[in-house]
Formats: sequence, C-alpha cells, structure tokens
Amino acid sequence: MTSARSVHGRDRLRLFCGLTLPASVRARLDAWQRSSLGCDARRVESSNLHLTLAFLGARPRTELEAVAEALREAVRLSEQPIVLAPLRYRETRSVAMLVLSDELGRAERLALAVWEHLERLGVYEREARRWLPHVTVLRFRARPLLRPPLPEIPAFSPSDAAVYHSLLAPSGARYEVLESVPLVSSQ
Repeated sequence: MTSARSVHGRDRLRLFCGLTLPASVRARLDAWQRSSLGCDARRVESSNLHLTLAFLGARPRTELEAVAEALREAVRLSEQPIVLAPLRYRETRSVAMLVLSDELGRAERLALAVWEHLERLGVYEREARRWLPHVTVLRFRARPLLRPPLPEIPAFSPSDAAVYHSLLAPSGARYEVLESVPLVSSQ
C-alpha cells in the first residue's frame, strides 16, 4: 500500500525493510505494554510494532522500486513459513525490546537474503553484528531497568514483509508501509 500523501514531493525517504506483525499479535503486545511496561519511557504505538530486517536510512525516492523488488525477490526465495515466539525482554541504552525465538532460523535467513539483495543494489551496508529477531517496545533516555513477565503470545508467523517509510515527528516516528509482500503462512 502506498501513501501518496507521505511520499509525493519528497526527494528522500527514510526507508527500512521489516516484517509486519499480525493484528492479533500487535493487540496482545499493546495490552502487555500497558500492563507490564508502566514507566516514564515512550511506548511504541501498536501500529508501529514490527521486526526490522534492514534499515536503509534516507534514500533517494527514485530507489524505492528497486528496494521493493529486492525485498520481493528475497521473499520469493523463502519458501518456508517463519515462526516466532516471545523469548526474553531486553534493554539497551535507548530502547527496550522483546526478543523473539526464530524457529529453524527462517526469519534470519530472510534477513540475510534481504541484506544480500540490498547490498547488490548498493543501498545497504551490512551491520557487523548478527541479526536479532526483536520488536522494539519502548524508547527512553534512561534505562527503566524493568523485569516484566513475557507477554502471553503463542508462536506466530509474520503476515508480510514490507518496505516502510519512517516519518520523524516530535512525538516519535510513524511508519508507513509503501510496499507489502505476503509471506508463506504457517497455517
């Protein structure tokens, strides 16, 4: 889905590729955030919850179609469903995340395929650290040092892979899906 309102007239777009969470998983994460992550940190809104595969940063709008095609090609190569489940809560210096288990490493293989396709285009430089399947749930200036219980979410499969546009605002970023590619379902 493309939002002409956000893309039209912009020469550069803050792009990233990610996995879209099913609405039921976003709703459960939202309820968990509200009940277990009460602190002064800024909660990531339900509509923004996702798993990042590759962050490209500000890119010329003219590269959008090539990035979308690279994502489509990487998804075409992944023939098995991705199955994820809550594994642990983790805080870094500026965010809190829910780390997910990646049954059989299928999400990681997709991330690596996306990286490879984007590197060939010259629009992405691979990070040195290994890809970690996670959903960012809080942003903060000082670690709240929380120890919440894990959310009660059964194993699930992401619904789509997507090219997102990140729009920055004083209240926090808002993410819009510019291109969505269905994934193989586990059902």
